Amino acid sequence: MATFELKLPKMGESVAEATITTWLKNVGDTIEMDEPVLEIATDKVDSEVPSEVDGVLKEILFQVDDVVQVGQTIAIIETDGDSATDAASSSSNDSTPAEATAQPVEAVKAATAQVDKGMATAGKVDNDYANSDSFYSPLVKNIAKEENISLEELEAINGTGKDGRVTKNDILAYVEDKKAGKTAPAPAAAPTAAASKPAAAPVKAAPVSVNGEDEIIEMSRMGKLISHHMIASVQTSAHVQSFIEADVTTIWNWRKKNKDAFKAREGENLTFTPIFMEAVATALKEFPMMNISVDGDKIIKRKNVNLGMAAALPDGNLIVPVIKNADQLNLVGMAKSVNDLANRARNGKLKPDDTQGGTYTVTNVGTFGSVLGTPIINQPQVGILALGAIRKVPAVIETPDGDFIGIRMKMFLSHSYDHRVVNGALGGQFVQRVAQLLESFDPNRTI
Repeated sequence: MATFELKLPKMGESVAEATITTWLKNVGDTIEMDEPVLEIATDKVDSEVPSEVDGVLKEILFQVDDVVQVGQTIAIIETDGDSATDAASSSSNDSTPAEATAQPVEAVKAATAQVDKGMATAGKVDNDYANSDSFYSPLVKNIAKEENISLEELEAINGTGKDGRVTKNDILAYVEDKKAGKTAPAPAAAPTAAASKPAAAPVKAAPVSVNGEDEIIEMSRMGKLISHHMIASVQTSAHVQSFIEADVTTIWNWRKKNKDAFKAREGENLTFTPIFMEAVATALKEFPMMNISVDGDKIIKRKNVNLGMAAALPDGNLIVPVIKNADQLNLVGMAKSVNDLANRARNGKLKPDDTQGGTYTVTNVGTFGSVLGTPIINQPQVGILALGAIRKVPAVIETPDGDFIGIRMKMFLSHSYDHRVVNGALGGQFVQRVAQLLESFDPNRTI
């Protein structure tokens, strides 16, 4: 018999721990490879942890509500190697007494060696796939290694497992397609870098007096995690804000004219958010030093523009799903991505990968009627933009014939940035450029 240590897998660049919410298997239960064993929750999303081997659950090392660090062993699975021994013993019934003794001994040795080899293979993690934010079982990684499948190819495979995980059958099907010439060549590998994980100093809160008429409400798990991350962000980054007002009258009128046709053609609502996200993505390409992270004394300049978008959860909390490569999307693609992530966030259907890899965040405080906001940076990023409510206001309009007062649709853009690495000039120029892009929106644009 051999044992396998089931560890909490890596779940993303900023996820270091998770809370166990439910054990789906009990001690003594039989488990198949890739079968979910337990459910976990992070400050990002809830997920399941699958088994990496076939076997029987021998020991549970953590209980529900325990907080586990990534890489810690959470359970022991016992693998069964007796079947080969039994088969060898049954085949020796017609042998001589000496042979009947020798054959089972050799079978036991062979079975043990086979199990040990299998466990060594299953437990092996190839360094080529260590930088992925997605979870892949050792079996899938070993198949990928043997077939010379790169990390970029592996991440491009559409998984059929839980939360889109790549299963053994998925990668074997990909291998067959690749050999048959049905797959496109993998893109060139992009440089990766370790995420900044600054340690926040513990803060002791002053004692709070409670009288008999007060109600004590326990914070939810998500609430506790958000609280800790907000405190850590404030203690890590030197927050500075810049504010600018943008005239979005042209955008207001253009959307009003096109939203019904867009809905009829695309089956999607056309909101203001994708228009604003498009402008932010363009500005990030023009100001790449806003698209960075800090790792100790080093600055990580991100190649991809991955926009985080604050969205509401069913319990009222906010989560930040990410639009990957937002600068490469046209307005239709941006609208579909925004609507998809927002809908899945509201319905609790986000996957772990949906919240990973963000390089800059946008939050729409105007949804709640707020004119201005001073948002807290989403670590390890260095900037976050708050979109204020669009208001109908009187404004001075300049014309060749003179100035006059007119009614315009305006909003405030509130930019919080990390003053450790972003100075006031860069932070101000960036938000100014976003405003310019919104104000110069083409009223004759087609979609």
